[in-house]
Amino acid sequence: MTHFLAPHWLWLFVAVGALLLLYVLLQLRRKRYAVRFTNVDLLGSIAPKRPGWRRHVAFTLLLLALAASTIAMARPSKQVKVPRDRATVMMVIDVSLSMESTDVRPTRLKAAQKAAKDFAQLLPSSINLGLVSFAGTATVDVRPTTNRGDITRAIDNLQLAPSTATGDAIFAALGALQAFQAQAPSTGNKSQPVPARIVMLSDGARTVGRPVDEGVAAAKQAKVPISTIAFGTPTGTVELEGQQQQVPVDTDTMKHIASGTGGSYHAAASAGQLHDVYQNLGSQIGYTKEPREVTTWAVGIGLILAFGAAGASLFWTNRLL
Repeated sequence: MTHFLAPHWLWLFVAVGALLLLYVLLQLRRKRYAVRFTNVDLLGSIAPKRPGWRRHVAFTLLLLALAASTIAMARPSKQVKVPRDRATVMMVIDVSLSMESTDVRPTRLKAAQKAAKDFAQLLPSSINLGLVSFAGTATVDVRPTTNRGDITRAIDNLQLAPSTATGDAIFAALGALQAFQAQAPSTGNKSQPVPARIVMLSDGARTVGRPVDEGVAAAKQAKVPISTIAFGTPTGTVELEGQQQQVPVDTDTMKHIASGTGGSYHAAASAGQLHDVYQNLGSQIGYTKEPREVTTWAVGIGLILAFGAAGASLFWTNRLL
């Protein structure tokens, strides 16, 4: 959407409209005089032949040039997406045994690994990204860094393990964020702390470790929103000790974490949907929208139209106006 930084100049469109109205009235007046002159042959011999509809082209171009110049004076601006120059993101990935389910091809974990690597590459290089994996315990695999190679290698090395310690994963991510922010050089503006966010992907409910509610409360107190992704389908199964066990995706926990911390909730039941979710989160987290003036475009269009009006007038009437 286009906004104007100096909208009072738009009142000049009243003058543009008045000029158009005056032009129309003059054309109607010229027609009335021509009708009153009954000697058509004599009129044709003493009045120069006009170029018909072409005589209106120059004025139309001139009017459009004035309109473009009016818009330029109003300083139009639009929102453009620009990379954030600073932010810290902790990516949290569930590696419990349920992530071996093949309801998402080839498996939930492999699909999550590929989408997570794409997410890491999508973020602007200036953003610090860390990685936490969790099953029965939570591990900080990579502390926040701008080195995407470290993140990619850690994602490739994720291994499945039993149980799901969702609450511990939140505390591990918060601890990594707080440690990084404490060691980061001061920007000199303490009123605007470096934005931080956690992006958590999980498919199952917590089975061990600290309660999820404690993690939610800690994240809320630290003002760190958690964007969650419930990954998988209600019909997922895995083979454990020779038996097939159902591992339906747990959406309730992910919704609770997101709503309790001011983050956003997403659900993905396929590799394609997960990729889209990560793409959307990458755009939200890694980029911001800022107003940018587009006055130059309006000035350029106005000049082109003005030159067109002058050229048309000279070519068809041998006059500048």
